[in-house]
Amino acid sequence: MSIPPAAEAASNRPGVAAQAARRRTFAIISHPDAGKTTLTENLLLAGGAIRAAGAVRARGENRRTRSDWMKIERERGISVSASVMTFDHDGLMFNLLDTPGHEDFSEDTYRTLTAADAAVMVLDAAKGIEPQTLKLFEVCRMRDIPIVTFINKMDREAQDPFELLDEIASKLALDPAPLYWPAGSGGRFKGMLDLRRQQFLPFAKKGGGPAHDEDGHPDAIAFKGNAVVSYLEPDEHEELAENAELVTEAAKPFDPQSFLEGHMTPVFFGSALRHFGVAQLLEGIGAYAPPPKPVAARRGGDETHVAPGDREVSGFVFKVQANMDPNHRDRIAFLKLCSGRFARGMKLKVQNTGKQLSVNAPVMFFASDRELAEDAYAGDVIGIPNHGVLRVGDSLSESGTLRFAGLPNFAPEILQRVRVKDPLKAKHLKKALESLAEEGVTQLFRPNMGSDFIVGAVGQLQFEVMADRLREEYQLDVIFEASPFAEARWLTADRADLEDFTGKHRTAMATDIDEQPVFLGKSAWEVNYVTERFPKVRFERAKERA
Repeated sequence: MSIPPAAEAASNRPGVAAQAARRRTFAIISHPDAGKTTLTENLLLAGGAIRAAGAVRARGENRRTRSDWMKIERERGISVSASVMTFDHDGLMFNLLDTPGHEDFSEDTYRTLTAADAAVMVLDAAKGIEPQTLKLFEVCRMRDIPIVTFINKMDREAQDPFELLDEIASKLALDPAPLYWPAGSGGRFKGMLDLRRQQFLPFAKKGGGPAHDEDGHPDAIAFKGNAVVSYLEPDEHEELAENAELVTEAAKPFDPQSFLEGHMTPVFFGSALRHFGVAQLLEGIGAYAPPPKPVAARRGGDETHVAPGDREVSGFVFKVQANMDPNHRDRIAFLKLCSGRFARGMKLKVQNTGKQLSVNAPVMFFASDRELAEDAYAGDVIGIPNHGVLRVGDSLSESGTLRFAGLPNFAPEILQRVRVKDPLKAKHLKKALESLAEEGVTQLFRPNMGSDFIVGAVGQLQFEVMADRLREEYQLDVIFEASPFAEARWLTADRADLEDFTGKHRTAMATDIDEQPVFLGKSAWEVNYVTERFPKVRFERAKERA
């Protein structure tokens, strides 16, 4: 596979900007069960980062490659926490951000997408665009993230490809531009045609490894040559040729600039499970996905833009994860670098607290595995071990004056009370809940009256994950109980107006982990009622850390 033009051009430019131009930082989004985790592993396989899906040998050590590292993920076969995988391939450095696949984890997914420069949208060929896919797409659109589409599971019975393209166009308002076209689906799936090179890529039903393996798929052959008859019957060849001609005339030709502007999506087909079409997808990401771009920020009271090639090292924390390695009881902040050349041992300042950190043991991630990062550039994600110093949304830089747009917290959809079975461990519960809230796993509210903690989450599964982590990492058995509250809103107002409201609603008042006032309502009706009665108080559904 040849080096994409962008990488070749970058290699001829010196310095920090050239290194940043080599980076491709992308997230994978999908509806649950569309095959995201399988695709993740097989992208690593195609990139030469691993030898077989499920296991990798790096620096002489066996390391797990699965992005799912929590016990609950392994038991249920779902992803509930975002993770990062970094690998070098074809002259480029790829940072793959694997987002939670379960519908309950939209908030963690949103935060991860703030660190992505592009996204791969995985669609089940039989189901098309599903509700969760649509939600995640809207998040990408909000952040102007260009989207590559991978239609998966073509080796199973699928919808008509033309119908899938129509669905992308109608539901997502994107111009689909297929770069390949499938020959059949399910038991009739024979491979796909490369529409740009007019080469046929045969599909081997027993194939599951890379093309150079004995059990891989045959090499591409000329579509109009004699060798194609070994894989396609005359009527299949004719049908594929007609469909290819039809889609070429009907669809807009792929325009890289339109893709970067968010108007067009290149479409790939394949089977992640059978490792078919994955190498082509990776090649497309390398060729067309953007390198890091300038990021809006504030320096003091002035608005500015931070360019990847700037000398000052800067970045923002989009995720905090504790206890990824149970043996070390650690706490890692995921920092997306926005500019400069980071070197191990550097001192960085936290903008909102002014604290200075000596980053002596930064790590590069490979799912739950890691290795020391000697240097890193804009687009890379590094882990900074810390003990409660860094929070989600923190901005770091050498000067400590840069502030990137914050990462919002959203009003939870479910509120529950939590208590520990052993009353003697109440203090331990408080610390554990605060730690998980700082990670962004759940929201934590302390009612002004009463001693119970109120925990808020986007979906029910988050409570199960929380209970599992409290048990496994903190040795705390907890019970979740129904809360008298159903809604939470952050309050902002002048001091006198806020005190007036608080005095009249003491039993419904609480504070969050940042000590900001929160109104807990028994119903959406009650929230609307008090909103109308107190027009000088703003009831916010989202909060950005100051």
